[in-house]
Amino acid sequence: MEELLQLDKVLFLFLNGLGTEGWDGFWLIVTDKKSSIPLYATLLFFTYKSFGLKRTLLVLLMVALLITVTDQLANFFKYGVKRFRPCHDEALIELMRLVKNRCGGKYGYFSAHAGNSFAIASFFVFLLQDRFKQYRYLLLVWAALVAYSRIYVGVHFPLDVLTGALIGLFFGWLFSKLYIFTHQKIRV
Repeated sequence: MEELLQLDKVLFLFLNGLGTEGWDGFWLIVTDKKSSIPLYATLLFFTYKSFGLKRTLLVLLMVALLITVTDQLANFFKYGVKRFRPCHDEALIELMRLVKNRCGGKYGYFSAHAGNSFAIASFFVFLLQDRFKQYRYLLLVWAALVAYSRIYVGVHFPLDVLTGALIGLFFGWLFSKLYIFTHQKIRV
């Protein structure tokens, strides 16, 4: 396990070190939660257009539960595992680029940004798989960009991001199935 964590640090330093000042602004926008609001509004529009008001309200409820579960699980792991963020790891501070103006909490396993973005992306990929097929991969690209941004700005290791992405994919799939089951039971 120690060897894997050491490899993760090496990979982090490599990926984080690829950054340049010219790209820092872009990645700070990508990593900012508020920059996803236009995407969320677009998803809301497509959902309403495809399903109508009642089913859209059910989708919103599912998304709220999905984000709550993913986010709280990330907090549970962060304080259960207690793995330092790269920007709090004394051995890495002088070797890495911290692009954000602050590091964030002390612990970072797993990345809630990665978990939440992949949860939302996969939920809508599964939910809208018969509609808007040409756009669904853009959601996964968006999630991957958000996830990578956490390494770029210096606040998460690659394993933090990978774990968050996998957990997000799983919960996105699970909640899409829960939506379908709920929709069929209550006939919204």
